[in-house]
Amino acid sequence: MPSLPTLRNAGSRVIRPGRPRTQDPRVPHVPLSAFVVDCAVYVDGKRLEGRWTHREAIAEVRRREEGFVWIGLHEPDAEQITDIAEVFGLHPLAVEDAVHAHQRPKIERFSGAPGGGDDMLFSVFKTMRYVAHASPTTANEIVESGELMVFLGRDFVVTVRHGQHSGLRRVRHLLESDPEHLAQGPAVVLHAVADHIVDAYLEVAHGVEGDIDVMETEVFAPYSEVGAEQIYLMKREVLELRRAVTPLVTPMRRLTEGYSPLVPSEVRSYFRDVDDHLATVAERVASFDELLTTLVDAVLAKITLRQNNDMRKITAYAALLAVPTMLAGIYGMNFDYMPELHWEFGYPAVILVILTICAVLWRTFRRNRWL
Repeated sequence: MPSLPTLRNAGSRVIRPGRPRTQDPRVPHVPLSAFVVDCAVYVDGKRLEGRWTHREAIAEVRRREEGFVWIGLHEPDAEQITDIAEVFGLHPLAVEDAVHAHQRPKIERFSGAPGGGDDMLFSVFKTMRYVAHASPTTANEIVESGELMVFLGRDFVVTVRHGQHSGLRRVRHLLESDPEHLAQGPAVVLHAVADHIVDAYLEVAHGVEGDIDVMETEVFAPYSEVGAEQIYLMKREVLELRRAVTPLVTPMRRLTEGYSPLVPSEVRSYFRDVDDHLATVAERVASFDELLTTLVDAVLAKITLRQNNDMRKITAYAALLAVPTMLAGIYGMNFDYMPELHWEFGYPAVILVILTICAVLWRTFRRNRWL
């Protein structure tokens, strides 16, 4: 097979597949096996005995002309995945995306590897996990995200996982327990992975919905202290979930409509169920965003109302203080000829007038709920 085009890793080092690579003596070489979670050969839906390298596994499948290989990788670097890319004929653009991660969810079809090869599907999924917490009003993180890429070929599946959660061990065990279903080919693995990830979206959506319900109750409770900052945190977490779900809706629907011959008609029916669940999650996430926007508006309205109440109280007290200030200012002008200036009961009369006016004002403000 012709060598793949040059790939660049995250730094400036250039990796040239098919040519001998010199290893910096200061950096210990990390074997590919350190990144391989599992490598298995499946024939008629049953896993063959023994431990396989990726070269031995694909050679066995192509010698038999039946079955497929499923190899799972966890956060490989560009140098380690290059050998797998050469053996399986992976497209270099997809390989680069798989190494660097932080990709937008998508499903791409490549018509063949450089130099001629079979068709290949490259899928990118955002994995999500709900982070348990005591209260959504005090949590710093609600949703944890990762990434999962799937290379699907005629006789192989390569999964590349980034992040510490959403492992595929359970998915592999479930598939191996149903050989008849697994015998339909590697597209079954892609469906199982997609179904596993979308089910996780449903769990996250359910947890976020509970948090929003709690936050809504707190916002509209009397004398609540929920601030707009915590709601914005929730909106940010919902936005992260939305970025994982929304871009995947259209590609998943295309798979159900025969987007690639690598997904046979008997497997496409399974993808319809995944598509339905994904559409449900997308609708719920959109409603979450709208509800959180409403809660932000409600919090801001409560803050404005509280400020108005405070201004009312300040105005009422200022009016109460204005009465004695005005009368004291009048009798403090030191004129010789002023009414009742030399009257024996002038001082107590003025005090009585002040108290009377203040009492009337206080009662009026209380009746109008200003105090």
